[in-house]
Amino acid sequence: MPPQIADKVMEISVFNVSLNQKDNSSVFGLTRAPDFPNAGLTWVNTDRPLSLDDLRGKLVILDFWTFCCINCMHVLPTLSRIEKAFSDTVQVIGVHSPKFAAERDAENVAAAVARYQIAHPVVHDPEMRIWQAYAVRAWPTLTLISPDGYVIGQVSGEPDAERLEQGLTTLLSDFAARGEIRESAAITALSQPIAARTLSFPGKIKPLVSAPPQAPIARWAIADSGHHSIVLCDDQGTECLRIGAGQGGDLDGSAATALLNSPQGLAADHQGLWIADTGNHRLRRYDFASDRLFTVWGTGLRGPVLDRGPSAANADLASPWDIEVTLDDDGRTDRLYLANAGTHQLAVFSAQPHFDLLGVIGTGGEHIVDGAADEALLAQPSGLALDLQRETIWFADSETSAVRGADLSAPYTVETLVGEGLFDFGHLDGAFDRALLQHPLGLCLHQPSGDVIVADSYNGVLRRLHLAERRVSTLALGTCEDALCLPLGEPAGVWADGEHRLLISDTNNHRIVEVRLDLGTYKTWGA
Repeated sequence: MPPQIADKVMEISVFNVSLNQKDNSSVFGLTRAPDFPNAGLTWVNTDRPLSLDDLRGKLVILDFWTFCCINCMHVLPTLSRIEKAFSDTVQVIGVHSPKFAAERDAENVAAAVARYQIAHPVVHDPEMRIWQAYAVRAWPTLTLISPDGYVIGQVSGEPDAERLEQGLTTLLSDFAARGEIRESAAITALSQPIAARTLSFPGKIKPLVSAPPQAPIARWAIADSGHHSIVLCDDQGTECLRIGAGQGGDLDGSAATALLNSPQGLAADHQGLWIADTGNHRLRRYDFASDRLFTVWGTGLRGPVLDRGPSAANADLASPWDIEVTLDDDGRTDRLYLANAGTHQLAVFSAQPHFDLLGVIGTGGEHIVDGAADEALLAQPSGLALDLQRETIWFADSETSAVRGADLSAPYTVETLVGEGLFDFGHLDGAFDRALLQHPLGLCLHQPSGDVIVADSYNGVLRRLHLAERRVSTLALGTCEDALCLPLGEPAGVWADGEHRLLISDTNNHRIVEVRLDLGTYKTWGA
C-alpha cells in the first residue's frame, strides 16, 4: 500500500477514551457514522444488505481493505482473534474498496473472501462511496463505531493484536457500564457448500529436479494454498504425494501429519523441497528421504523490514511468496532467493555450509525505484524466475504491475523492464516503456527463446516479454480442448516445460492448465 502507511502500527490509545458523559457526540466531538448506501452494492457472507441500525448495540469495526493488499491480509488474523474474543459484543464488517480494475468485479471479490476464509460480512464498494463517506485515505484502515452509531476512531495500518484487544476491552467495559451494549451473536459467514476438488486456489507450480523415493514418477510440485498443502504430481497431473494434512496450522512432521498455512511458493533440489509457508511467515523444508517437514527460517510471527544487522539470524519473515534456488554440482541448494512480499523485499540466503542471510534487496519502502539493493524500492514481489545466462533473478512486483530484475550476486542492482508506479496498470502490449500489466503474480523463463512468460493475474492472461526486442505481447492460449472452456481466473503461477509446453496455475478456477504452443491448444491438466 502507499509507502507513507506501509507497516504502520495502530495507535490503540486513540480508542482509550472516557465515556463519562451521556451524549457521545460531545465526548468525541463527532457526528454520527454514515450509513451504508446499499443501493447497487453487493454483500458477501450475509443473505441481505446490512445497515447500522442492524448493528445497534454492538461495537462495530469497519475494515477498509482490497484483496491485492498484503498489509490488508496481515490484518485478517487480528480481526479473527477479535471476533473470537468478543463474539457477542463486536461486529466486524469488511468494506472492500478496490484499487485495481479486476478488483471491481464482485465475483473476484467473492473468490477472495473464500480464499482468505473471511468469516464476517463484506460489502463490495466498487465506486468507493463508503470509503469517501468515511474519509478513508489508505489500505488498510480500521474505523470504530460506537454502539449508538458514532465514529470513535480511525487509524491506517496493521494493528498490534494484543494492544487492540486491550483497548477494545476497556471500551466495551465502559459502554457496558452505561448500558449501551446489546449482547447477541455476531453475524458470521453463511454456510456455503464446498465442492470436492483436487486443488483449491493453487499458487506456484515448479518442476522437481529428481524423483523422491516416496513418489518415483513425480515430476511437478504445486502449492495447493486453499488446502494448506503441497501436491506432487506425475507428468499427466495425477497426484503422487500430498505434503500437509489439509487444514491450516503450523506443525512439523511427516507429509501426512504436518500442517502448513496457505503456502504460495516452492522450489526443489535433489534432496527435497523449499516451501514459502506464507500464512505462517516461515521458510520450510520437506526432506524426501526422511519424509519430514521442518522450519528453516521464521518464528511464525509477521516480521519487520529485513536487514543484515546483528539480529539477522533471528529475523522473522513477512508473507514469503515465492522461492528460486541455484544448485551445486551435487544437486544441493547453493543459493536461495525468497520474495518476502510483506516487507517489499527479496532475501538471498546461502544454504552451504550453513543457512545464512547473505543479502537483502529493497529498503522495505513500497514503490518502484531502481538502483542498488540498499536504495531500491519494491512493491509486494510475488513471483521469481532464475535467468542464469543473464545472471539475473526476475521478479513480478505485483503492486506496481511491474516485471523487474536483480543481480544474482552482490551488489544486487535492481532494474525495471515493465512498470511505472503503484497506480499505473492496464492491458497494453508494445515497447517496454509503454506496455501495461495488471498485478502480475507469477513468471518463468522460456527456453530456448530466453523470453519471460508472465502470469498477468488481474488481466487473466499470459504475457510474453521479448527481452531481445524489449517489447510485450499477449500470449494466445489457442483452441480449448475442454468440454467446458473457462477463461483464466487470476493465474498465480506459470512454468515453461521446454519450448512448446506451459503449465499455468489457474487460481480461481482451482486447476492447472496445460498449453501446447506447438499444437495451438490448451486444456485442464490432470482432470
